[in-house]
Amino acid sequence: QVQLVESGGGLVQAGGSLRLSCTASGRVFNIYVMGYYRQAPGRERELVARMFRGGRVEYADSVKGRVTISGNSTHIDLQMNSLKPEDTAVYYCNTFASAQEDYWGQGTQVTVSS
Repeated sequence: QVQLVESGGGLVQAGGSLRLSCTASGRVFNIYVMGYYRQAPGRERELVARMFRGGRVEYADSVKGRVTISGNSTHIDLQMNSLKPEDTAVYYCNTFASAQEDYWGQGTQVTVSS
């Protein structure tokens, strides 16, 4: 099992910045990718950014240029700048090693006011 502890999030005005962090513990040696997803009310969960073992990163088109993911195999930070109201969602940390080793954090609320 992998345990994920998330921090950060909160309320910010449009144009502001927030930083989310996620730390993994437990069975971490198999982790292949670590990242953040988000889910807004009435919408499906979607990728924000993720970092693969070896350092390759992926970003959703909607956040490119505004979001930076950094870290290592057991800890990631998500720096979000120039936030927009449409970024409002619950953000979930995720680690993936296999279909049987796919873990989610408890989620943290990000609210961007206009």
